[in-house]
Amino acid sequence: MKGRDYLVIWPVYFDLNRSRSEGRKVAKKYAIPNPSLRDLVEAIKKLGLEHIVEENKYYPKFWWLYKGRVLVKKREPKSKLLKKIGEILRSSYELSGKRK
Repeated sequence: MKGRDYLVIWPVYFDLNRSRSEGRKVAKKYAIPNPSLRDLVEAIKKLGLEHIVEENKYYPKFWWLYKGRVLVKKREPKSKLLKKIGEILRSSYELSGKRK
């Protein structure tokens, strides 16, 4: 069954511009401004994780924003996975020179 074998990961979990109550799940040091679905997928690929991209899904709290989501095969607790993804997103963001 897909629902029990996969963790749902939304880009808003890593959005530096969102508060925890607005959906950010990681510390600010692991977040980037306005992460895209593409950014998220690239980070997950770097970790070598089995995943499914769902582009036409939207985060319930922001139903007017169609950002998509990624389902990642469960291998470890979600909190540890989010931290690993956040570390990759942050380092990619800093290397791209977008950091202020």
